[in-house]
Amino acid sequence: MFILSGCWDNKDINHRVMPVVLGVSQKDENYEVYLQIPQPAGGQIETIVVSGTGKTVNEIVDRISANMERSVDLLHVKVVVVDRELAEKGVKDLISGFIRSRDISSKALFAVIDQDLSTFFGAMTSEPKAEGTILLDFFEKSAGWDPQIALTRIWEVYRSIYSYTNDVAVPLLKLGKTTLVEHTGSAIIKNGVMKGDISAHKTLLYNAFNGESTLGKIEVLDDASVMILGEKMKFKGKLEDDKPVFSLFLKLKVTILETINDPSENEIKKELEQLLTERYQSLFEEMKESESDILGIGQYFRREIPRDQLKEWRSVYFPELKVNFDIEIDIQNTGNLKIPKE
Repeated sequence: MFILSGCWDNKDINHRVMPVVLGVSQKDENYEVYLQIPQPAGGQIETIVVSGTGKTVNEIVDRISANMERSVDLLHVKVVVVDRELAEKGVKDLISGFIRSRDISSKALFAVIDQDLSTFFGAMTSEPKAEGTILLDFFEKSAGWDPQIALTRIWEVYRSIYSYTNDVAVPLLKLGKTTLVEHTGSAIIKNGVMKGDISAHKTLLYNAFNGESTLGKIEVLDDASVMILGEKMKFKGKLEDDKPVFSLFLKLKVTILETINDPSENEIKKELEQLLTERYQSLFEEMKESESDILGIGQYFRREIPRDQLKEWRSVYFPELKVNFDIEIDIQNTGNLKIPKE
């Protein structure tokens, strides 16, 4: 007699509820969980939001599943959001639970909502044109994603919790005044705790540093506006007199969209170089102040610093970091009008 495997424990897709967004906040000792579930209705996708309260996320999801006519399947969750209050308390236990249980994909995106989650998810259902995938589309590169929005996943947050040299930045969102979602910058997460936030402009530098394309981003200068066509970055780290020195080279290809008062190409280049240098300097100062290495600069010194001293990277070495900036602008296209070189 042959023993054959079967699918006796599988549930038909029609008997499963598949949320795409999971929201978590904490009141006192209890978690509040929000599940945003898309479902077809009249040829369109509408949104329903179900919520619950309990000691753990799994307990709440089990209770919600028991009260619904279909089983809740979290493997299709694409975006996990928490409110600012929980992020500032710390998400170590929450993220560790996701990784341990494997109920939620480690590739799911992570974001912080800068307001009450009940208000945020309430707007998702009250908005007549809101679709169940609107928050997911906000992060999709083929849909609403913008180069100044961080794309940070659950596994990256988990890695940063136990890393001596690499913290993360995650998107900071709220309800918009004229749009459903407004991006206000990024939250700095160190060891699972939110230590501060950075602007959207600085998030663009964070993305460029981490290899995310900045193609299509428009920068507005005093005398012109340019669009980024591509970038190339090189890095080098070394210790000098036991102090870290980091060299950053950025080559940016841009096209000119608009000009004011007929500036020359060289004037536009100098203005953009100065703008980016000041932004990077400001970003590094914020990172040093919070002792949060979201760019992972410490990774370039792992061979220079003994293993037993790496845990002191943020508190001892990082505040002493000296950074050399070398930014080069290459104007690829000036449109149909010629701009003077000098």
